[in-house]
Amino acid sequence: MSRKARAEKDGLVIGLDSSTTAAKAIAFDAKGRIVSRASRSIPMFCPVPGAYEQDPEDWWASAAGALSAVCREIDPSRVRALAISNQRETFVPLDGSGRPVRPAIVWLDERCRETVGPFSRAVGPEVLHRVTGKPVDYAPVVYRLAWMKKREPGRFRGTAMFCDVQSWLVHRLTGVFATSWAAADPLGLFDTRRKVWSPVILSALGLSADRLPAAVRPGTIIGRVTMEASKRTGLRPGTPVAAGGGDGQAAGLGVNALSPSVAYVNLGTAVVAGVYNRRYRVHRAFRTMVACCEDGYVYECSLRAGTFSTDWFIRNILRLDPRRNPEIYATLEREAERAGTGSGGVLYLPYLCGAMNPHWDMDAAGAFVGLRAYHHRGHLYRSMLEGIAFEQRFALEAVGKAAGTRVRECVVIGGGASSVLWRHILADVTGKTVRVPRSGDASALGAAIAAAVAAGWHKTFRQAAKAMTGMVQSVVPDPKKRREYDMLYRAYVRMHPALKRIRL
Repeated sequence: MSRKARAEKDGLVIGLDSSTTAAKAIAFDAKGRIVSRASRSIPMFCPVPGAYEQDPEDWWASAAGALSAVCREIDPSRVRALAISNQRETFVPLDGSGRPVRPAIVWLDERCRETVGPFSRAVGPEVLHRVTGKPVDYAPVVYRLAWMKKREPGRFRGTAMFCDVQSWLVHRLTGVFATSWAAADPLGLFDTRRKVWSPVILSALGLSADRLPAAVRPGTIIGRVTMEASKRTGLRPGTPVAAGGGDGQAAGLGVNALSPSVAYVNLGTAVVAGVYNRRYRVHRAFRTMVACCEDGYVYECSLRAGTFSTDWFIRNILRLDPRRNPEIYATLEREAERAGTGSGGVLYLPYLCGAMNPHWDMDAAGAFVGLRAYHHRGHLYRSMLEGIAFEQRFALEAVGKAAGTRVRECVVIGGGASSVLWRHILADVTGKTVRVPRSGDASALGAAIAAAVAAGWHKTFRQAAKAMTGMVQSVVPDPKKRREYDMLYRAYVRMHPALKRIRL
C-alpha cells in the first residue's frame, strides 16, 4: 500500500462550519463518513431594532469548544487538514493589535439600508454588479462598511483589518490573516472574475487592500495550527489549515452539485439555491459567487424568509414558543397534509424580509392571498411551504433562462429538508427530482472536501466530491399534482407585481 493510500485509510479531515447560530466541527474519513462531531452555540445580540451583532470571541470560543470535543474522541494525529465554512456577509473590524473595535455586524443587520442608494450611485450600480457579480442589495458587507464610515467614522479610521468570519478563525488558529476566494467574494468588495480585492470599490470607501485579509484559492494551505491554538482546540501543532468557503458555496460542494443540471437548495432560515457553471456571468436573475472548488462560479438565488417564515408564523401568529412546544412542527405538518394540494386556495408570498433575485426589491412584503372563513392554520402552514417552493421554481427557471441551461434535479439540505411533505411539494411544484444527500451537514462536508484536496488525497475537487458524497433518497414529481401546481404557479408569479402597485 502506498504512503498516499495509507494516509487516506488512516487519516481524517475536519470541516469546521461556523454558522450564524453555532460552530460545528466534524471529522470525516476518506469516504466522507462522519467519525466524530460536536457543536457549540453562538449567541447573537439585537442592540436596537434591525441591528444584529455578535462578539467575535464567541466565534472562536464556539469553534475551539467544538474542535476540542471532537479531538477528545479521535486521535488528533490522524487529522491531515482542516478547512472552514462560514456564515457569509458578516464582518468584524480589528485594531492594529488584532482587537475588535466594535462588535461584529451580522448579515441580518439592516442598518446599512440608508447607505445602499448613495454608495451604489457613487460607484455605479452597473459597475458594482459587473465587478462583484452582485446586484445592488443590502446583503453585501460593502454597504455596512459605508454605513460604518458614515455613522462610526472614528471606529472606521481606527480599523487596521476588516475580517470576515473565516479570516478571523484562521488567524486564531494560525496567526495568519487570510481567507478563501469563496469567503471573500460575498463581502461585495471582491473582483469576482480577477480574484482580487477591487481597487475601484476600495477607493470609493477610502480603503487599501492591506486592510483586508489575503484571499487565496479554495483548497490552499493557508497556515498551520499554532501551539496556543493547539492548547485551546486539541489539534496537534502544525496541523494544516486550508481555505474553505462561504457556507453556501461549501454546501454546494458538500452535495457534489458541480454540474449546471444540479441545484442545491438549502431550506434553512433563508432559502439559498445555487447552480454551478464554469463561466462568469452577471444577471439580475441571480448573484454570481465564486465556487468552493478550483474553478467556476455559483449562480445563487436567495430568499431571506425560508424557515424564518414558518418560525414567524408559529411565534407571532400562533403565539407559541417552539422550544416549549417542540411537537408543534409535527402537528402542523399533519394538518398541512390534510389541507391538500393548493392549501384550499390560499397563496403565500414569502417576502417577509424583502425580495432578492430577480426583483431586488428591499421594500417588498409578504402576503396571504385568497383567505376564506373555512381556512385554518393547516391551510396557512401548507401555503407557506408551497409559496417557498413556488419561489424556488420562479428563481431556478430565471437562472436557467439567463444561463441557457436547465436544472433537472435539486439536492435539498438544511433544517427544512427533514420535512417529507416539503420535499414532495418541492418536487411537484418544480417538476424536478428532489434528492436527499447522505450527509445533511453539507457545509461542513464541503469544507472537509477542501481539506482533503489540500491534504493531497485527491488532485481535483470533483474527484474528492465524488469520493466523499452520496445520495440516500429521491422524490420524483407526481404528474397530477404537478398539473394542479402549474395552474397555481401562474397566479403566484402575478402576486408581487400586483401587490407592488398597492403598496402602503
